[in-house]
Amino acid sequence: MRAFRIAYDGRPFYGFQRQPSVPTVENALFDALDRLGAFDAAADRRPPGYAAAGRTDAGVSALGQTVGFDCPEWCTPRALNAELPADVRAWAAGDAPEGFHATHDAVRREYVYDRYAPDADPELARAAADALSGEHDFHNLTGDDVGTVRETSVRVEPDGEFLVVRVAADGFPYQLVRRLVSLLHGVAAGERSPDAVEDVLGPEPLTGPEGIPTAPPEPLLLERVTYPNVTFERDPQAAESAAEIFESRRRDGLVRARVAGRIRAGVADGDGDEDGNGEL
Repeated sequence: MRAFRIAYDGRPFYGFQRQPSVPTVENALFDALDRLGAFDAAADRRPPGYAAAGRTDAGVSALGQTVGFDCPEWCTPRALNAELPADVRAWAAGDAPEGFHATHDAVRREYVYDRYAPDADPELARAAADALSGEHDFHNLTGDDVGTVRETSVRVEPDGEFLVVRVAADGFPYQLVRRLVSLLHGVAAGERSPDAVEDVLGPEPLTGPEGIPTAPPEPLLLERVTYPNVTFERDPQAAESAAEIFESRRRDGLVRARVAGRIRAGVADGDGDEDGNGEL
């Protein structure tokens, strides 16, 4: 049994979990293993012993997503990367004990969300984060009916025009992190009363305008998953490949931001070819 750390840009995918007609991270992983001959996708639904740490939603990215399955010794992160698309990179692996289950054996999952919030009050955000930390029933921050009582650690720090929200727990109900971020930002931006946190954590269900919407998925990252019985070793070649690919995406994002900024400034200031009779 081997466990692998998987990083991916979630934007091109319809989530992590395998689906029959749309691209997902799990589809890409299974296709790569099939092409490598590590398992027969036509005969088996999934690799033997397979499980994943979590099912991230469409658009959500990961650094520390973890999958475990039985595979040959030659199946290394760099071997997987030879068949995986560039948006998905294996970068570390470790031997796992017999019976290892990547979902059930995880003792801690940590997410980070970069919320654009130039209007936020950091002190209000920290107070809300403190109130949301600890053991609570988060039934108003998820669509799940069971498993809503969780002990969480919520931290928030300003970083320029962003609030960096870090949330950790042993597991998460559906959409909890994104709704929690939405609540934090609402309080920090003055759109919701600080008392809203107490209302959300109360026993009464909140609906309509009192309900908490989900924050967008793209700024959310599954950063780390902790296992007490697996030691992961970074594959230098695979990790270098991943770092190069995501550095390229970082540069592309900076370039796109500059172009969008110039368009915004030109439209706002009335610059450009106002008559529409020629090139700029």
